[in-house]
Amino acid sequence: MKKWLSLGGAVLTEVSATLALKAAIEAPGWYVLVVVGYIAAFGLLTVCLRTGMTISVAYGAWGAGGVTTTALLSALIFDETLTWLMGLGMMFILAGVVTVELGSQNAKRPQQERDAK
Repeated sequence: MKKWLSLGGAVLTEVSATLALKAAIEAPGWYVLVVVGYIAAFGLLTVCLRTGMTISVAYGAWGAGGVTTTALLSALIFDETLTWLMGLGMMFILAGVVTVELGSQNAKRPQQERDAK
């Protein structure tokens, strides 16, 4: 559970930093949140890896969660365009992460158990 909470925190802090980067264009004070957010994101990602999550799953979920959440929030906050094709792309990204996670779970099973199927 700790690995998923730290991964979720990493996604949220990275998204916050990325959105702050956009806001900093008009108001440079936001750069403080940019720096703090990215440092926190990498720190939480490190915690996630130390708890045993594989790098392929952690980085994939972090990237996919970040891209998807940033796109959705930037449409709401900054009135950026969000098209159906972008939505389809986000669904493919998330499906890819789920596929990697399922493959990772299968790789953790003993070889004998996989051969029995």
